[in-house]
Amino acid sequence: MEKIEVKILREEEVTLPKYMTEGASGMDVCAYMDQPVILKPLGRELIPTGIKMEIPYGYEVQVRPRSGLAIKHGITLLNTPGTIDSDYRGEIKVIMVNLSSEDYEVQPGERIGQLVLQKVYQMKFSEVDSLEDTARSGGGFGHTGKK
Repeated sequence: MEKIEVKILREEEVTLPKYMTEGASGMDVCAYMDQPVILKPLGRELIPTGIKMEIPYGYEVQVRPRSGLAIKHGITLLNTPGTIDSDYRGEIKVIMVNLSSEDYEVQPGERIGQLVLQKVYQMKFSEVDSLEDTARSGGGFGHTGKK
């Protein structure tokens, strides 16, 4: 698998994001806080990670939820996938939300999301008078039915 270099700065105590298995697409990233943060039911919090990155031009890093937190605790991320642009140099923060009916305590050092590196293509528009028709055409939002 091809590896792309991404420069990273981290606070002294922060564990570097890492792939948890050989075939993993995302690197787990951890919460960087002095004390636990309580996520109330339907509450959301911006959780710091203590890292900054220099992402190569032409790439983005997507922030995605962890499936274990979602199924076991109803914890996911808002603005998913979150996009970290190649020209951003600030601290990476994760918008966590509690979709369960119980409080959830985010612990310092807890794995809270995944970082996935993606190639980016920018669009350029070509204005036209019409678009090519397809069988689907303008159908959307459930137009194919439930089953």
